[in-house]
Amino acid sequence: MALPLVSIVIPSYKPGHFEQCLRSAIGQTYPNIEILVSDNCPTEEIRDICARFPGVIYQRSSVIRAENVLGAFYGAKGVFVKPLFDDDLLHPFCVERMVAAVAGRDEVELIFSASQVIDSGNQRVETRRPYEASGMMSGRDLHRSMALGMRNFIGEFSTIMFRRSKMWQIGWHNLFKVGTHDCTVGLADVAAYFNLVEGASAFYIDEELSYFRRDQALQSNSNPNSNPNFGYCFSDYIDILYCSHQIGTISTEELLATQEQVHAVYLSLRGVFDQIGRSYERYLAYLKPLKG
Repeated sequence: MALPLVSIVIPSYKPGHFEQCLRSAIGQTYPNIEILVSDNCPTEEIRDICARFPGVIYQRSSVIRAENVLGAFYGAKGVFVKPLFDDDLLHPFCVERMVAAVAGRDEVELIFSASQVIDSGNQRVETRRPYEASGMMSGRDLHRSMALGMRNFIGEFSTIMFRRSKMWQIGWHNLFKVGTHDCTVGLADVAAYFNLVEGASAFYIDEELSYFRRDQALQSNSNPNSNPNFGYCFSDYIDILYCSHQIGTISTEELLATQEQVHAVYLSLRGVFDQIGRSYERYLAYLKPLKG
């Protein structure tokens, strides 16, 4: 039986750790892979690195941030899409393990794994292991747990793999939306996870298969000093709550029970991020008729 094609897609901007990133994609043990680099680096450094590795599909991108991510995702040709951001790394067995996990499980649309946070020198900083055993969960349960807990236990895009057909079913303009709220500049990853598992299942692999780099010297979306939209990574959790009720994923009782938790977040962050106040006002406005 032919092994399904997996597209490792690398939206790129920062050249500092890019060659290590690319080599971790090339070094996968899984034999049927395409590697697509979507590059919007202002210099030619990433292009020059790609030119040294035959078979890497290189495309120059004129858009930035989320648009470049979407361009990379929707440029994939594989049955599965494996995101990898330009300073992160994959374990050599990552794709092999993920394809094996989904074999015979047609209901699984999203695969994720344990991961490790690394610093600029590839030293381990933090192990992220949301569960103690591999297993499958319903998309609804995943959505409810993350929304009500106001947390992202999956991690960044580099930790996942998903089916390309489901992504196309959702569509470019809806992948990063939850209900009426657009998470493109904030929790785009969380919104994508919710959409990818809607009406389906996810599978967790309890193996450390990816490495997320935390380097405060980099111009990264995960660094508040370089990302003007960083506040949305917190305020979107508030908007996701009422939008999850809007689409029927959490009940009215469950939403109303979040008031103390959301108020605490508002008090803690209102002086740090302007977005928190606006999201909190939308949340209160949504709750008002439900209390009647």
